Amino acid sequence: MGLTTSCIGAYPKPEYITLPDWFNLPAGPEVSEPTRRWQQALTDMGPDAGATTARAIREVIADQVDAGIDIPTDGEVMRENYVHYHCRHLTGFDFDHLTETAARCGSYTTSLPTVTGPVAVREMFLKRDWTAAQTCTDRPVKVTMPGPMTVSDTSADNFYGDPAQLGADVAAALNYEVRELERAGCRHIQIDEPLFARKPQEALDYGFENIERAFHRCSKSVTRTVHMCCGYPDRIDHPDYPKADPASYQALADAIEYSSINAISLEDAHRHNDLSLLEKFPTTTVIFGAVAIAQSRIESVEEIRDRLRAALDHIDAHRLIAAPDCGLGILTREQAVAKLTNLCKAARSV
Repeated sequence: MGLTTSCIGAYPKPEYITLPDWFNLPAGPEVSEPTRRWQQALTDMGPDAGATTARAIREVIADQVDAGIDIPTDGEVMRENYVHYHCRHLTGFDFDHLTETAARCGSYTTSLPTVTGPVAVREMFLKRDWTAAQTCTDRPVKVTMPGPMTVSDTSADNFYGDPAQLGADVAAALNYEVRELERAGCRHIQIDEPLFARKPQEALDYGFENIERAFHRCSKSVTRTVHMCCGYPDRIDHPDYPKADPASYQALADAIEYSSINAISLEDAHRHNDLSLLEKFPTTTVIFGAVAIAQSRIESVEEIRDRLRAALDHIDAHRLIAAPDCGLGILTREQAVAKLTNLCKAARSV
């Protein structure tokens, strides 16, 4: 049977989806702010927008299933990025007045929604999104949502002045969605927290506490997953992009193991880890990044298989899931399919 396989979140949008996103942006200031343009782009899709995006989600899921992925996602087709789409459904975020802000420890500057008031649920939406995606396959579709620390770093706070408290309110809002998804039958819920790798001390100080708030009272029927990559490059084949220090994984490993997290998603393909790291997770499942998401080179089946076999020297096979490092949105569809196909062939042959 080999190893279980999963995707992380984003997938290349089909060409007929005209919603902007943060991947593969053309040059020029007039097109550099997908968050500013998203609402108008959705309106411009017209009355058939729902049917068009539903078609795209079916195709994205079909690509993953045909490649052999056991736990697909909806590809985040509706999202300009994995953070702001969720924030549009919360109170307290002003998308009409964006603030130019340095994000990800200064890795880039962009225009972000402004936090102008208390954050809370405004409109429940993930059950709807998940239900629509789950009708496309008999395999369990995983839902992704942005983590509290990552939301605070991908918005301009003009209200709280305290990222821990902003994160606590975001976590409380996430928990409503988590509980609703659980009741609907969703069995894989992933919270994305790449900021943990960039700010490990803050993660230890208050980040894990807010993850617990987000998953509060979530039953054992749900696999509580946290994705913790070291950051997206800003374009494909840019190896010198300032990603987080992978040594952060060592600093956070004990807190991960002793938390309520069932599965932790870590990148390994962009930069290999010391695989003894996996021994720090005697009970936690590791979703292991085995193909790079911002390199055009297609990893061979043999290359992926060798790395998975090396990982199995340090962790039980039933707690190792093979996956890409992160979402696949930077790649072309052809590149994404090729990487996923080889990933699944390697995972089945281990």
